[in-house]
Amino acid sequence: MRDFIFPVRVYYEDTDVVGVVYHANYLKFMERARTEWLRALGYEQDILIHEQGMLLAVSSIAVEYKKAARFNDLLQVAVMGIKLGRVTLTFEQRITRPGDREEQEIITTGHVKVASLDAITFRPKPIPQQLRQDLESAS
Repeated sequence: MRDFIFPVRVYYEDTDVVGVVYHANYLKFMERARTEWLRALGYEQDILIHEQGMLLAVSSIAVEYKKAARFNDLLQVAVMGIKLGRVTLTFEQRITRPGDREEQEIITTGHVKVASLDAITFRPKPIPQQLRQDLESAS
């Protein structure tokens, strides 16, 4: 899969008192990128709930903070390396700050596992066949 890149501007509300991005907000940036990646494939999460009776929920996440992002930085949040299971999707994600001469400074990396759940019972539910095919095509 080609990396999916989603730009994020750091706003004042994303930072702590010294103007550094608060650690939990990196998870929000990653969530937005995964949502936009899914949207780019033609899927809206609310429609998956209503039409397929399934939702996607984070089941595990590991994050490594390498450098600080600051107020007003323009960041790039990448979705990459998707591994597809029967009821799970595992993503590698990276947040970077573009640098000079095409160099990117790595700010944060993440390993995110998302589970397909029944929208009513919240029990694991196999990823629907059409979505599975589209995910395999994007990989």
